[in-house]
Amino acid sequence: MADEEYDDEEIILADLSDEELVEQMHDDLYDGLKEEIIEGTQILLDRGWGPEKVLAEALVGGMTIVGIDFRDGILFVPEVLLAANAMKGGMAILRPLLAETGAKPVGKMVIGTVKGDIHDIGKNLVTMMMEGAGFEVIDLGINNDVDSYLDALEEHQPDILGMSALLTTTMPYMKVVIDALVEKGLRDDYIVLVGGAPLNEEFGEAVGADAYCRDAASASSTGVAMVAERRAAA
Repeated sequence: MADEEYDDEEIILADLSDEELVEQMHDDLYDGLKEEIIEGTQILLDRGWGPEKVLAEALVGGMTIVGIDFRDGILFVPEVLLAANAMKGGMAILRPLLAETGAKPVGKMVIGTVKGDIHDIGKNLVTMMMEGAGFEVIDLGINNDVDSYLDALEEHQPDILGMSALLTTTMPYMKVVIDALVEKGLRDDYIVLVGGAPLNEEFGEAVGADAYCRDAASASSTGVAMVAERRAAA
């Protein structure tokens, strides 16, 4: 009997209106429910939604809420990783469809933690949020020296260079990298975003970055806005 009662309460995704389904997918992403995200993504596509619309409204919309609650200390890293994994389920369906429509990535980003620093959780979250926002992301991992960044920039020609640091002792290395770009006459070719727990806006300005991003959610919104602005100007 208990089972029957439970079945009555179970939400049937296909029975929800578009608006309710998107709301439910935001909740399911928040709870890291991958199967439900895959199902919801497919239902919206079957209802005639374009892949860009599903990505923007259901998935990125949901991950933005996750990013804000992570920033505010309501969610923690394990929950964010679960949410990102659920989003990957939806992205697996959308990616080939986005490629078919000729939708170019919103932009390209090279990201890595600076030399002397082996912290990567924040960087990994930024990578996931940027991918969620439609970026192609090349993650260089941890402990990157100037040459590592310069080689990656030359090879991948990204729109954005992202640098992360969690230690006050490794923060100044960001200036070493930016100074090297200036010296080689490459500084204006890239949008440089910096982030990490000990940084702040003043530090970002002092080292010559385009912006300091306090968390993964703001890194993604800042990156999208800056690339769009730069492309419009070009």
